[in-house]
Amino acid sequence: MNKWTRRTFIGAGTVAGGGFLLGVAGFTFAPGRHTLVGEDASEKGQLTTWITVTPDNVITVLIPHCEMGQGTLTALAMMAAEEMEADWSMVRVLEAPALGEYANGYVVRAAGGDYIPAVMARGVDYGSFKAAQWFGFQVTGGSTAVRSTGEYGMRVAGAAAKEMLLSAAARQWGVPAADCAARASRIVHAASGRSAAFGELARTAATLPVPTSPALKEPDTFTIRRTSPPRLDIPPKVDGSAVYGIDFTTPGMLYAALEIAPVQGGRLTSVDAAPAEAMPGVRQVVGLEEAVAVVADSFWRARRALAALKPVFDDAGHGAVSTTSIFAAFDAALGPPPEMPAGAARVVTADYRVPFLAHATMEPMACTARVEGDGAEVWTGVQDPLNARSVAAKALGIKPEQVRVTNLLLGGGFGRRLPFNFDYVDLAVRIAKAVSPVPVKTIWTRENDIQHDYYRPAAMSRHAGALDAGGAPLAVKSHYTGGGNGEAVFMPYAITDTGAEEKEANHPIRPGQWRSVLNSQHGFFKESFIDEMAHAAGKDPYEFRRALLGNRPRFKAVLERVAAMANWGAPLPAGEGRGIALCESFGTIVGEVAHVAVSAEGGLRVRHVYAAVDCGDVVNPDSATAQVEGAIVFALSAAMLSEITIAGGRVVETNFRDYPMIHLAEAPRITAEFIRSDATLGGLGEPIVPPLAPAVTNAIFAATGVRVRNLPIRNQAAAVGLTPSPDTRSAPPPTGGSPAR
Repeated sequence: MNKWTRRTFIGAGTVAGGGFLLGVAGFTFAPGRHTLVGEDASEKGQLTTWITVTPDNVITVLIPHCEMGQGTLTALAMMAAEEMEADWSMVRVLEAPALGEYANGYVVRAAGGDYIPAVMARGVDYGSFKAAQWFGFQVTGGSTAVRSTGEYGMRVAGAAAKEMLLSAAARQWGVPAADCAARASRIVHAASGRSAAFGELARTAATLPVPTSPALKEPDTFTIRRTSPPRLDIPPKVDGSAVYGIDFTTPGMLYAALEIAPVQGGRLTSVDAAPAEAMPGVRQVVGLEEAVAVVADSFWRARRALAALKPVFDDAGHGAVSTTSIFAAFDAALGPPPEMPAGAARVVTADYRVPFLAHATMEPMACTARVEGDGAEVWTGVQDPLNARSVAAKALGIKPEQVRVTNLLLGGGFGRRLPFNFDYVDLAVRIAKAVSPVPVKTIWTRENDIQHDYYRPAAMSRHAGALDAGGAPLAVKSHYTGGGNGEAVFMPYAITDTGAEEKEANHPIRPGQWRSVLNSQHGFFKESFIDEMAHAAGKDPYEFRRALLGNRPRFKAVLERVAAMANWGAPLPAGEGRGIALCESFGTIVGEVAHVAVSAEGGLRVRHVYAAVDCGDVVNPDSATAQVEGAIVFALSAAMLSEITIAGGRVVETNFRDYPMIHLAEAPRITAEFIRSDATLGGLGEPIVPPLAPAVTNAIFAATGVRVRNLPIRNQAAAVGLTPSPDTRSAPPPTGGSPAR
């Protein structure tokens, strides 16, 4: 089987017709020029990576990140094209293949860019890239793509490309490069009136050294960034030519349906394959250590045959585990509330809890694999194709270089398709090995997907706070379970005595990274409790927070902006309320206000959500706004409706009928505004999630006087006088607004 190499990828058309392929050799480290140049580099005019320019003047930007609806490919291409002074209409984008040369080495810079001295930047990037190569790290997650690869890779690559094109034109015309300028994919020499398209200069430019420190544009000169060109991934999604993992087909392909041990860690102990093997279209029943699969000539036939089996699995000793037992262990581990200062005029205590959550992506897990000889091919949609290659190789007992992974579009990720979550790749290649060399597409049903996820951890927090006689906070502390870190438990408020301590309580439910990670739990905990502190002090929740942000101007500006957007303090009818919350995560500060209405019959409606966002700068405002809106609806589903429960060691929920989500008719009106600051670029896909749940529950308190401390809200409906319904679909539409945009 042919290996997937950089040369075959490029030869397939990336630089068809000649041109040059540019990377960043030496400045902020990307794969070096010489490590990526093929034997025919001079013929094709190739430099290293990221950008190609062909004689027809088409610019192709190679992106080492995946597209799962967030617009990353377009945003990163915009950042490169901006620095090149490219004609945006001539820009194309491709996702980089799963090869070590395209490992992502900029994550360290995204996490600590402000703290890394310039003199050390190249060394840090080189070291992090080599580590990413070693570990097979090509991840899209943590809201890092734009602020890492974009800021430290694409911008520099584009600037270097421009300088090389300028030098090529200057050499051709016999003029100083400083007298030439780049404009809309052309190099012009104003004094003589000469100009040339980028494509005309590409071959000459390829012979020149790559600049190590190209000059970057000043933000006030941007012409592509801060505008909203249509996303490059939209046309194929509209015309149906876009291919997701679940869409992929190849000649001779079979289909597999599988049943996995219902209890995590369980093993298949027995199965009688005969009933399935006797059914039409069935090719093979494959028994695996933790699952059984039926391979057939259609997925429908594979599912029908699977239903005829009666596999027996053990429970790995976890058969007594339940939601009740897990939270009882949490409660015991938390112990008494944290100690408060002896001289406090008032002490406030509260417990909060949040459930396990599934990712429930629109596209269930799917992976096609073909195992032949000492190699394998894999077609799927993942957030890290290099890591998926390693997983497939390990499952087959071969080297990663013997596996070719084609990463396809993802129908949602939210962390489910991150590294260490690739059980669907592992299972698919093992099934394909059993029927080698025939390619097999393994498709997870929604039931597989919901019941065998890597779940957002359930968590519980025990808070205590102290107030002085004037209502000023003296201390806020918490004990918590379910995981946490500095960012998640951080509070920006000027309170002298603060602290958060994790208490361990183990359980067998496997955890995973879920949109905003641990910030989703702790955003609810800490912003609910600071609201309780405000009410205990007899103060307005907004003013209480604002008074504690004097030494944090960015936080204060966000809080003030969102309060103004929501007309905070304006009178509301009886049964309506506003709630506010403020969180920072992934380098971005977000303030949200939720406006809710509770009818006389107890029907709850979230009418409007306002969001003020400081992520430093925004590359594509329309795409950024869509991210905010999508994250708010995503977070609202989790806050209002979604919950994974455990009984007998296994997940109870199976599909959207018992794991409900917000419908379009229930979506609130959403108003989003961005605050431009000189801060380092922050993330955007995840930071919008943490403030939503506390903003809504704080608004419910303002409307009803009853505090919701346990999520989802539907479980607490009776306790707060709301309709105890699994959803709000009978509620009337909000007045004066439209759903989501």
